[in-house]
Amino acid sequence: MSGPEQRRRPLLHEPGFRSFFLAHTVSQFGDRISELAFPLLAVLLLDATAAQVSVLTALVWLPNLAGILLGTWVDRQPNKRRLLVAADLIRAALLATVPIAFAFDAGTLVQLYAVALLTGAASVLFNTTYPAFFVLLVDRSGYLAANSALSASRSVSFIAGPALGGVLVQALTAPIAIGVDAVSFLLSALGVGRARLVRAGGTGDAATGRLWQRAREGIRFTLGHPVLRAGLGCAATVNYFSFIFNALLVLFASRTLDLPAGLLGLALGGGAAGGLLGAVAAPRLSARIGVGRCIVLGAVVFPASIVLVAVAGGPLWARVALVAGAEFLSGVGVMLFDVNLNALNATVIPDSLRSRVSGAYSTINYGVRPLGALTGGALGSWLGLRPTVWIAAIGGTLCVLWLLPSPIPRVRSLDQLDEGRRAGSLAPAGR
Repeated sequence: MSGPEQRRRPLLHEPGFRSFFLAHTVSQFGDRISELAFPLLAVLLLDATAAQVSVLTALVWLPNLAGILLGTWVDRQPNKRRLLVAADLIRAALLATVPIAFAFDAGTLVQLYAVALLTGAASVLFNTTYPAFFVLLVDRSGYLAANSALSASRSVSFIAGPALGGVLVQALTAPIAIGVDAVSFLLSALGVGRARLVRAGGTGDAATGRLWQRAREGIRFTLGHPVLRAGLGCAATVNYFSFIFNALLVLFASRTLDLPAGLLGLALGGGAAGGLLGAVAAPRLSARIGVGRCIVLGAVVFPASIVLVAVAGGPLWARVALVAGAEFLSGVGVMLFDVNLNALNATVIPDSLRSRVSGAYSTINYGVRPLGALTGGALGSWLGLRPTVWIAAIGGTLCVLWLLPSPIPRVRSLDQLDEGRRAGSLAPAGR
């Protein structure tokens, strides 16, 4: 089925996409639980300091520095589905070691560091494989709708996941909550394995050359393309400053704002309704004001919302409301940014370079996250938590400076990108 007939049928009615969508949703819920449970486990049971919590966050993202090499290897592999399933199973096994160790009073901060690092490496394998799998799962006409649906499910996980995580931590302890995430990865592996593809993709990239040479091609294409270069610069900047904030959020909320785990989970979950709103609204808003302007709007709203946390104080209800409000606006902004930028990137990247470009993207974009987390820990210890939150809010908003001189604000639709590429106006610069 193709053309208008396919576009009229909702993607969730397609068995292949629906299976992947359900796998993605279950995994996202598990991630939200662990994102709250891991730092709370370190803070509440192991008495971790700000610097130690920031190291834990940094280790999750550190493997992304090798993303370009892994993406280059992934491009040569013919069976992308198998790599996704393997990544899920590896993460499930690693996370399962946490509740087992703490059940025997053998859990340590060193173990948490090791699990964070290795699950981060498996996540890089999944994330660099995903773009090549996505274009086999969804036709180009469905890119925006598919990204919107997947982002919406991610947003729903941010609404219910932290609240569920907070309840699990209080009722069953943090190690058991992490064990729930391990089960979610098993279910995700099952769903990915059952997903049907809309087109064949049984061969890897046939390009020859050494690993470093082919990785360099991915970097050259990414940095030479005016759309990819601007989007990457913007995303890396906002990620660096948002992770200065993220590394300290649980610590700031629990110690400075004195929010109990349950209320913190509710604040983060309730505020994440903004992510759902942003994901659902992104295709409609981009049709009204243009894909590029939607990206610019999201790039401003996403980091600027941190200001609400920086000024939080007063009675308990006000502190909870400000944290929830920051999460709400952040969720709207990040989804307007992500849904449109991901669809835009999927349109301009050639099939033979998808995992290599994804690897280059993750090396830079996700590679700055551990640097941001470590910076947050250092600044939090030196300047204090609240001044560091202000730095994150102001610095993150500067990410929009990457977009303004680029072609992105002028992009009205994905069809325009196709026309521009054929005309040569959006071709990567020569090197």
